[in-house]
Amino acid sequence: MAAYFLDHDARSYELISRVFAGESVGLTRDDILDNVTLTWLTNTALSGARLYWENKLGYFNVKGVSIPVAVSVFPDELYPAPRSWAERAYPKLIYFNKLDKGGHFAAWNSRNCSVPSSEPRSGAFAASPDKERPA
Repeated sequence: MAAYFLDHDARSYELISRVFAGESVGLTRDDILDNVTLTWLTNTALSGARLYWENKLGYFNVKGVSIPVAVSVFPDELYPAPRSWAERAYPKLIYFNKLDKGGHFAAWNSRNCSVPSSEPRSGAFAASPDKERPA
C-alpha cells in the first residue's frame, strides 16, 4: 500500500519520502502510516486506482462539465492546469486558485495546503468566474 503512494510519480515520491531522509518538513512518519492504514482498513485503494485504470478519455481533454466548479492548482502536480484550460474544461468555473506548494497528493505533501482554499467560500463562490481568489 505504501509503495502505491510512494511510487505514484517522482515528485510525489520526493515529497512523501523526505521524512525518511530526516527532513522535518511536511508529514511525519506517523502521518504517512496513518494515511496508509486508513486507505488499507477502509479498502479504498482499489477505488482510488480504478480511476486511472478505467479512464479511457484523455486526462487533459476538455470535459464540458456543466455544474459550478472550483479549481485549486498545485505547483508540484503532474500537470498544473492553467486557468485557460480550466475555463474551457469547466464552463461554470466559479473559483480558481493557485497555491504556493503541494502536489498530486497535496494533503499528504503539505498538511495545511488546502486550508486557505477551504475558507468560507460564499464570497468566492458568489464571485464571477473571471476573478481569481482574493489574496
